[in-house]
Amino acid sequence: MGMSVGQKNSGGGRRRRGGGKKAPMSEINVTPFVDVMLVLLIIFMVAAPLMTVGVPIDLPKTSAKALNAETQPITISVKADGEVFLQETPIAIEEVAAKLEAVATTGYTERIFVRGDGTAPYGVIADVMSRIQTAGFTNIGLVTEQKPDK
Repeated sequence: MGMSVGQKNSGGGRRRRGGGKKAPMSEINVTPFVDVMLVLLIIFMVAAPLMTVGVPIDLPKTSAKALNAETQPITISVKADGEVFLQETPIAIEEVAAKLEAVATTGYTERIFVRGDGTAPYGVIADVMSRIQTAGFTNIGLVTEQKPDK
């Protein structure tokens, strides 16, 4: 009673003739595909928050909670030297109302965020906010960083 250990018994108990050639595999092995997709998912989950860069500003620290926003908001940034940016594009302070009125014609009704550097002149930030209100936007939010927990 001998038994062959290295050969598979396929085809209902019959052994294939022809020197043990294997038939082509007809199934797709999805394990490597799933592994690659999980690695890509992790990479994108880590990289996505880093993609929302913006103008580098030293924001003031407050104890306010973070807001949950589903859409990409319009941000107006004021640097320490008084330079004004719409999203990441530098603009003159006189152009703020005109640019926002152009955006209003597309039906944008979300909140506009003002990011002011902690050392920026208060008058410039107040002037930007008044120009936003002149453009017809009343839902204005000031962006700050959370204070670290003690």
